[in-house]
Amino acid sequence: MINLKVNGKPRSLDESVDLATYLESFGVNMQHVAVGYNGEVLKKEEFPQVKLQDGDVLEIVRPVGGG
Repeated sequence: MINLKVNGKPRSLDESVDLATYLESFGVNMQHVAVGYNGEVLKKEEFPQVKLQDGDVLEIVRPVGGG
């Protein structure tokens, strides 16, 4: 089991996946997302190369419309 902290909340995975696959499983639009991975902001092209591991910390930020 892979235990993550995502936006401050505990999450778990049955097996390790890459970050892009993880985000896609939630329907996240890759064009409009910023991700902090263990304290480092990643470029979108890095998402497929990042394999999520036990103890990783993610901050997923999406724009919010309004005015």
